[in-house]
Amino acid sequence: MRKKPIERHQTLREKILETIRESILKGNLKPGEKVAEPELAERFGISRTPIREAFRQLESEGYLTVIPRKGAVVTELSERDVSEFYAIKSILEGYAARLAARNLSPRDIDKLEQINKRLEQLAEEGDVKNFYRIHNEFHDLFIKASGNEKLAELIEQVGMKFNRLRMASLSLPGRMEISVAEHRKIIAAFRDKDGESADNLVSRTAALGGKVLIQSMGGSHSHKDAINLLDEAVDI
Repeated sequence: MRKKPIERHQTLREKILETIRESILKGNLKPGEKVAEPELAERFGISRTPIREAFRQLESEGYLTVIPRKGAVVTELSERDVSEFYAIKSILEGYAARLAARNLSPRDIDKLEQINKRLEQLAEEGDVKNFYRIHNEFHDLFIKASGNEKLAELIEQVGMKFNRLRMASLSLPGRMEISVAEHRKIIAAFRDKDGESADNLVSRTAALGGKVLIQSMGGSHSHKDAINLLDEAVDI
């Protein structure tokens, strides 16, 4: 009897999170715009407490900034934010891949291939939300295999703060397909136990994510430049 309210509460919370995330990613909620608690409370038929809990979660992911006595507003992101995050991501995950290359078992590598096949299906379906979730599983597997717990914790902490950037990058046309293609090369490097190549490939993929996102931030013309950059990446 006690489980039902908990399950319902979690479901509502996830709906609130998804609604706000998608509104921000699609541009319906603009940077600096306030996210109204009363409207969400009325829409979902709930009190403001679970909404505030969702706001705190979205703040930790980089979507919102909660300002005392003002409420939650959409976080404004600069090109510098993007550039700095992807520089860090490139270095940390590249190093994790280098370490993982000597630790991954044949079974681990087979699992990476299975995950990437699933990602290929999701890319064909245009399912960004589930692609993002499974994409994390791919990276989590080799990061864990690095054997460096502090490195894995650091990557998780940095990644959580910039979930919004990662989702936005994967949402760009053609970005998911590029990710799948890059993963194939990374898997091949893992099979060869080639840590240097794995490091370079993972670093390059992260750097590409940052470049295309920066290109897309300047309007329709820049968005086209981002797509052109992705097209060029296929031939790298």
